[in-house]
Amino acid sequence: MAYKDFIKSIYPLDKKLRGEKRKIMSERISHVDYGKVNNVADLVESFQSMSIQARNVGACAKIYEKMLTDPKRPSVILGIAGPLIAAGLRKVLRDMVHYNMVDAIVSTGAIMYQDYYAAKGCGHFLGNPNADDKKLRELYINRIYDTYVDEEFFAEHDSLIGEFASRLEPKDYSSREFLLRLSETIDDDESILVTARKKGVPIFCPALNDSSIGIGLTEHYYLARKAGRKPLTIDSIRDNYEITQLVVKSRATAAFYVAGGVPKNYINDSIIMSYIFGNYTGGHKYALQLTTDVPHWGGLSGSTLGEAQSWGKINKEANFAMAFVEPSVSLPLVFGYAFQKKLYKKRSKLSIKWDGENLKELKVRR
Repeated sequence: MAYKDFIKSIYPLDKKLRGEKRKIMSERISHVDYGKVNNVADLVESFQSMSIQARNVGACAKIYEKMLTDPKRPSVILGIAGPLIAAGLRKVLRDMVHYNMVDAIVSTGAIMYQDYYAAKGCGHFLGNPNADDKKLRELYINRIYDTYVDEEFFAEHDSLIGEFASRLEPKDYSSREFLLRLSETIDDDESILVTARKKGVPIFCPALNDSSIGIGLTEHYYLARKAGRKPLTIDSIRDNYEITQLVVKSRATAAFYVAGGVPKNYINDSIIMSYIFGNYTGGHKYALQLTTDVPHWGGLSGSTLGEAQSWGKINKEANFAMAFVEPSVSLPLVFGYAFQKKLYKKRSKLSIKWDGENLKELKVRR
């Protein structure tokens, strides 16, 4: 028996099955060729024909490109969690706002605090994950994995936030309104808070209390009660009311999740809440997530965007992708791809104007 006939006897595929096999195996994996890579955009473009998490990063970059170039002009809502500023991503996040590559932000309180801390001239310093933490405690040095911050400066700026709160009218504030006011106390062009204020990009912190900002506000609350004065409060339900208005008044929405946590769930739940306004949007048109959390533990942070479709949070026809790569690596790559391709150049701007808790205007400007 000829060798070719012997192989066919072992793998008895008929003509139809062989055709299906050829169709499935029609595209070869590409290999990184640095002779053709001139910048980050080229590198991430090449990822799209690679495998494993490189391909996923490339897919996320492609989804981001669609978000920014869709003629329907979806509102891009950025959800950020984790030690992003400690990792060195403050400028990337600021530039996403500055270059009109994001329209609203949902953040943890810690990220906004550390932006404020940096805007006040305080630093993040190279550390060691294997440091003697007892010694660091003696020196009042706080460790964020391999980054150090100064606890004395943290305590000082917690109190500054409390003092600032005591100068405001004692009423209910959404986190958006409070952070907008807080941003007026700093002057730093590299600040996310300052840049968002100047560009009219709202920042929501639904878990604001779970941060050093919350510590400062608790100090304000304590001192106000002790003095018999009315303290201000952060109304988290008003946050819901405000962001849902933004969602229902947008032509479409797109979600960009960095890590997971409260911001991810909050952006997703804003879709669910749209029914309250009689305008269920059908879910985000685009979504991407950069995370190290994984689906098999069943938690929200690692849950797939496909799972979110079952809740109606992501549209049934949505384009979405996930890359399981730590954000200090993956976010600069995805941002760099969009930035170096200048995808922001032709993107129209949003005009977002508030009257207290009411969104008075959400208009696309040409």
